[in-house]
Amino acid sequence: MASSDEENRQWIPFQQRPEWSDVTPIAQDDGPNPVVPIAYKDNFVETMDYFRALYQADERSPRALGLTTEAILLNPGNYTVWHFRRLILDALGADLHRELDFTETIANGNSKNYQLWHHRRWIAEKLGTNATSKELEFTKKILSLDAKHYHAWSHRQWVLEALGGWENELYYCDELLEEDIFNNSAWNQRYFVITRSPILGGLKAMRASEVNYTVKAIVAYPENESSWRYLRGLYKDDDHMWVNDPQVSSVCSKVLSAKHNFVFALSTLLDLMCHGFQPSQEFRDAVDALGTPDSDERGSDLATTVCSVLERVDPIRVNYWRWRKSKLFQAV
Repeated sequence: MASSDEENRQWIPFQQRPEWSDVTPIAQDDGPNPVVPIAYKDNFVETMDYFRALYQADERSPRALGLTTEAILLNPGNYTVWHFRRLILDALGADLHRELDFTETIANGNSKNYQLWHHRRWIAEKLGTNATSKELEFTKKILSLDAKHYHAWSHRQWVLEALGGWENELYYCDELLEEDIFNNSAWNQRYFVITRSPILGGLKAMRASEVNYTVKAIVAYPENESSWRYLRGLYKDDDHMWVNDPQVSSVCSKVLSAKHNFVFALSTLLDLMCHGFQPSQEFRDAVDALGTPDSDERGSDLATTVCSVLERVDPIRVNYWRWRKSKLFQAV
């Protein structure tokens, strides 16, 4: 990649380009007494002066398109330049597949640019289903570099809902979670797929297989909050089933019995009891084995004991667990 000095040497001022001799540049108006004048580089100042001239004249020509390219390379965040570029592309009937390539070039150095993603969606809307595979591959490339890239996930979800491409999305989630089971963005995408995909049958149809998948993930990494949240989400429309599904209580029991990384198992057990779950003596023994701050609480109800243990083992949220305990007493 060329250095900035090399780029400046290669750049030819517009006033020295014969094809721009008919254009009178319009300087930026900062007012008579600018408080903090910005020291723009000469090539930026001239490029924007010529851009203002063409924008004011509403010139939608090939050279105007080329000018927006130079302006965007200098400042990819200028929404007015991107807007004018879209008007020009429309007027010229330009090759939008090439435009996708251009946006990918910009993304290589500035992938979290709002204007870039808005422009990319505009192109994809124009191309329709012809853009589906390319957009999915584009977001996949971005996510391989930054697995929690908000813009890439948002765009990918829009593509799936607007243009399709659901066929392999659950497999893609599998791949991401195999690489990093703690990837909360991948868990979120997995939930998006099973609840929105028109080919999977919805949450109820997918619940059994997804519960099996999630329970295995929890047993392997019980400290992973994302998998516990996902498990709860699988019963979003049916609290009764959540409380009474033996797989849910069983995984809590298994993690508690291991006496290791059990905070989310305890939290889930507490929520289950608050929704009517009746724990067996096995749960009482497992929780008692974890120890409580006050031995007098061993004779109290299990929910109170769970809150006391959580106060001790989860100090960051100690006030929350105290509040939960106070709500238990109010309920009584």
